[in-house]
Amino acid sequence: MGRFDGKVALVTGSSSGIGEATARLFDAEGASVVVNSSSSVEAGRRVAASLRDAAYVQADVSDAAACETLVSVTVERFGRLDVLVNNAGTTKVIPHHDLDAVDDETFRRILEVNVLAAFRLTRLAMPYLKATGDAAVVNVTSVAGVRPTGSSVPYAVSKAALNHLTALLGNVTGPEVRVNAVAPGLVRTPWTSDWGPLHEAMKKRAPLGRSGETEEIAQAIADVAANRYMTGQVVVVDGGLGLR
Repeated sequence: MGRFDGKVALVTGSSSGIGEATARLFDAEGASVVVNSSSSVEAGRRVAASLRDAAYVQADVSDAAACETLVSVTVERFGRLDVLVNNAGTTKVIPHHDLDAVDDETFRRILEVNVLAAFRLTRLAMPYLKATGDAAVVNVTSVAGVRPTGSSVPYAVSKAALNHLTALLGNVTGPEVRVNAVAPGLVRTPWTSDWGPLHEAMKKRAPLGRSGETEEIAQAIADVAANRYMTGQVVVVDGGLGLR
């Protein structure tokens, strides 16, 4: 018996990395899964095809119409929606001190994908989530949202906003829907594959002596989604880096 038997999970940005690991874990724990990506279509289709009961839906979550399609196709295909994981995100690596390198377009794009899309999808999914009476939203944020760090100032600001959005939504969506966030530290993903010096630094800086793995973040996401007495919380999973 899996913790999500008979339930349906929609995981955005799940063609690789943390999203893929999360989709695979929900599948292993009994859920039907909707895999999503904006551009990595073949990769997304491969992930969905490898799961027990899954569908792939291409959708750019920064597009309002695409978000509507993503939610509606999920419900049409599986008849319900129990777990929404807002994992899709974007960034641009910009040193924090280089303020002139942050143009308005970059800032808007990062906020659009990392914050507005998560709110939009949660709003669109809410009627279906509430209908189950026991549903969960998990926002994938970052330690950059709780500490002055991260790949850029716009990215860190977007994750801080998503953390607060989590608390605000958790305050008003119960008792039917729980809204929480998981904030990873540095994780080995295709996105960070060329961040060698940072991964090496984690060996010395983090109490657990390494970067995280995607499966470990997926485990935290599933645990948070399954916890029926938690809402509005941000769970940091960073190998203890915040202690230093």
